Amino acid sequence: MKKSSKWVGLLLMVSLLLSACGNSGGSSEAGSGGEGEGKKTTLTAWAWNVNVGAMEEAMALYQKQNPNVELKIEDLGRLDVYDKLSTGLAAGGSGLPDFVLVEDDRIQGYLDAFPKGFLNLSEKGFDAKLSEFPEFKRGIVSKDGAAYAFPFDAGPAGVFYRTDLFEQAGVDPASIETWDDYIAAGKKIKEKTGAQLLPIDKFKDDATFRIMLNTLGVYYYDANGNIDLTNPKAVQAMTVQKKLNDEGLIKDVNGWDGTVSATIDGSIASIPFGAWYYGTIIDQAKELEGKWGVFPVPAFEKGGNRAANLGGSSWMINAASDNADEAYKFLEFFSTSVDVQKIAMEKYGLFPSYAPVYKEDLFQKEVPFFSNQKIWKLFADEMEKIPTPYYTKDYAIGLDEAVKAQADVFNGKDPAEALKAAADRLSERTKREVNSY
Repeated sequence: MKKSSKWVGLLLMVSLLLSACGNSGGSSEAGSGGEGEGKKTTLTAWAWNVNVGAMEEAMALYQKQNPNVELKIEDLGRLDVYDKLSTGLAAGGSGLPDFVLVEDDRIQGYLDAFPKGFLNLSEKGFDAKLSEFPEFKRGIVSKDGAAYAFPFDAGPAGVFYRTDLFEQAGVDPASIETWDDYIAAGKKIKEKTGAQLLPIDKFKDDATFRIMLNTLGVYYYDANGNIDLTNPKAVQAMTVQKKLNDEGLIKDVNGWDGTVSATIDGSIASIPFGAWYYGTIIDQAKELEGKWGVFPVPAFEKGGNRAANLGGSSWMINAASDNADEAYKFLEFFSTSVDVQKIAMEKYGLFPSYAPVYKEDLFQKEVPFFSNQKIWKLFADEMEKIPTPYYTKDYAIGLDEAVKAQADVFNGKDPAEALKAAADRLSERTKREVNSY
């Protein structure tokens, strides 16, 4: 019996040693507390700015039902995230976190360059949830019929405007339905107040042009990936840009800082931008509370589409992650939790893509800073009407050439000729076909 007991003891020790070895390494470890605690998992993530705080608060809610999951998220700065992400994907996922925030205009580029780099969410069952997001977001996060990113924030566009300047000029924003109406209003405002109508970084960014393209249902590329800058609708949009410039209604600003400065100092009366600009205005222009409002982006003809998007991001899971299943469960919760999305918007100014949130009382509230207007309802109402922009992997090159075309137009070139030249250069750089009209 003693000999048998020794063997049993030895086997028990070996079993314990093997169990300990099996739980070492990675980001999971055995629970050290009482019975039933199970394995602990630490998820890792990269993001930037306010997205970090929103994610941390989401994890705090998630832990109420999942106490063995923790989050370690690094705020690396937007461009640092992309540099490290590209390097890690090229190395087969080495050194990457479990999941990462990616701006919507970069998703297709990463999926093309690294087709096996990110977890296929459709295979995990996320398609059952996709119908609860607007169509344009579904298109952005999908490739070849499968979803690869969890839709997060969006940038439904509107025209932020100074109510006091509009009143001083006798302009009713409700009377502005088209871009021609907007230009006519701008001329009155400039004459009566001295303020220009809107800011544009003329030679480095084309945000207003992108908003215009999106309302018209076109973009740099079409659904087949062909270059679409010669589309008559693109020419129509650039022609309006020229009219704005010819009338002296554009304030040429230098980058983001120049845009914010113009917003604060009263040198511009309005700015077409994404809903996220709300946070900048209330933070940087506190003394102007009650002197702001929002109206829908102008259409190109009466009754035309006034819905567009500018900006937005989504979360993607590293396919090489050892914690891919746990990351999927958490991000599904994150992207489809009404409570999480309300926190992200109310506390961090991140406009949600998850449609069920729009039924919440928050979207019926008047916003005191914006003249007691229900601005969130205005933005929510346009989400399902936003056409899908086709970014492709060559979005950055398309942006570069579109900005050059815009600069040429502001320097006096005919819009159609400037866009044709840009399309030809873009074709040379990307080897894509140019649509002919």
